[in-house]
Amino acid sequence: MTAYWPEFLTIVVAHALAVASPGPDFALVLRQSLAHGRRTAVWSSIGVGCGISVHIVYCLLGLGLLLKGSPGALTVFKYLGAAYLAYIGVQALRTKPRAGDLNLAAADAAPTDRAAWTTGFLVNVLNPKAALFFLALFVLRVNPATPKLIQAAYGLWMTLATMAWFCFVSVVFTKPEVRGKFLRHGHWIDRALGVVFLLFALSLALASLH
Repeated sequence: MTAYWPEFLTIVVAHALAVASPGPDFALVLRQSLAHGRRTAVWSSIGVGCGISVHIVYCLLGLGLLLKGSPGALTVFKYLGAAYLAYIGVQALRTKPRAGDLNLAAADAAPTDRAAWTTGFLVNVLNPKAALFFLALFVLRVNPATPKLIQAAYGLWMTLATMAWFCFVSVVFTKPEVRGKFLRHGHWIDRALGVVFLLFALSLALASLH
């Protein structure tokens, strides 16, 4: 087992840098935290982690190479992801003032746990840049001779680490003193995040993935 520690540490560092960098996943969890509270944000964080597990599974099965070798499929995948990010952006832009209510968002305004999970899952799994990151990670950083069980352990670590990171983000931004300040201008922050999602969508739609 000790022979795989250098490889594992490389995976840990590369993944940590990727997951901590601002992107659609972070923007989503931030918006869920500020708009709907901790429970919704945590369920979206779990959804993001589950989305990562999908990328890892098809990389382990060798399907990632098939996806990368099929420009048509990758293009469809890219536009689906961009469309979903744009949809979230439009929803955020339509946020209305909360009429001075600085408490947690009303329970009937928050999505269900399942809906929150699904949103996090789709934002991650429909991101072809995430797919290409994990494909590159497994192709360039993992020795083909490494047993699949060890590779699966790498994947499990990245899945759990992602969930833990975004759950931490959820906790930080739903602290009463932090969230209270944000909610004073909550609808403007939601709208700003809507613009961010639209920019992510535009960037993805125009990106060259080949």
